[in-house]
Amino acid sequence: RQSKYFQDFVEKHDGSEYADMFLRFKKFWPGGEPTEEQIRMLNKRKPCAPCVDITFADQSTEKIWCTFSDEQMDLNMESEVTWKFVEQSLECLMNHGAAVMRLDAFAFATKKLGTSCFFVEPEMWELMDRVQKILDRKKVVMLPEIHDHYTIQQKIADHGYYVYDFALPVLVLHTLYTGSTAALKHWMKICPRKQYTTLDTHDGIGTVDVKDLLTDEEIDAVCEKTKERGANFKMDYSEKANEKPLVYQINCTYYSALGNDAQYLLARAIQFFSPGIPMVYYMGLVAGENDYELMEKTDFPRNISRHNYTMEEIAKEVKKPVVQELCKLCRFRNEYDVFDGEMEIEDTEDFLLKIRWKKEDKEAVLTANVRESYFTVLYKEKDEYLAL
Repeated sequence: RQSKYFQDFVEKHDGSEYADMFLRFKKFWPGGEPTEEQIRMLNKRKPCAPCVDITFADQSTEKIWCTFSDEQMDLNMESEVTWKFVEQSLECLMNHGAAVMRLDAFAFATKKLGTSCFFVEPEMWELMDRVQKILDRKKVVMLPEIHDHYTIQQKIADHGYYVYDFALPVLVLHTLYTGSTAALKHWMKICPRKQYTTLDTHDGIGTVDVKDLLTDEEIDAVCEKTKERGANFKMDYSEKANEKPLVYQINCTYYSALGNDAQYLLARAIQFFSPGIPMVYYMGLVAGENDYELMEKTDFPRNISRHNYTMEEIAKEVKKPVVQELCKLCRFRNEYDVFDGEMEIEDTEDFLLKIRWKKEDKEAVLTANVRESYFTVLYKEKDEYLAL
């Protein structure tokens, strides 16, 4: 909203060269505004029509599409002036050395009458293809960031793109809360291999991603457990939440959701042995706990997991035993060349998890008792198995 493009639009209105860069309700919806039925159909992130009233310099007003906050204007992806901006932005990032390009909330880029305006096909694939062709100039990886049913990630992966494993965080919580590995094992067997794994992000812990991997009751139980440990929730306002309130994301640090070093390190070990490339959020790296003070001071629920560390705090945090052990796991995952080999999940009792990776003469094995929060990591060096 504060960009030079939108400000030029506000100043010059229809005379702005960027007038078609944004989605104007009066041009998109027949009659100028959506009906109640059309609003209900939308995949929304707020309990109302996704727009903000903008007053222009000529004193006229219009509703402009904004899926998220009133400061984030959606772009009209059918406009060439938008694509010029997109191409310039991507080129700038690539010229500064970006190797992976995250497309934030990319499923909302598709807008089409009579749909949810979320991951609309085939338009979604056309947008991805156009972005990928720009990134191919410097062989940059495209990583669409989309929270929805896990089959969406499978579908994207089937098209050859990298995805996020947003199902893993809640599945690991469920596993450690219940002492049952069944759902986690099932997911590891069917999940995409070309993916980045997370447990925590700046946006919290997504729940919509595990629908049908866990039952509604199991998801509710995870939410309730995190609530007991200080979490707050971002709710779902899409059509599927019309019948009853649904949690969209859990706002809580992953360490606080578990509450102890043993379970937290086990969660990270599971992540590092899961298919994909692991990513660790900065608060997760230092086993950070919920920041209620920042959340209340800013009146922004997500800030519970966005603590602003001072250099003095970081110097102290990295000395914690749990952080030292996590760094040891990180170094092993980065340096031991086996995790792009073959993975095997052994058949074990429900409270046990055994994951084996093999590549040429190397082998790494995670054996975990999720009921007791105990695990070992063994790796092979010169025909000898060593403990990490």
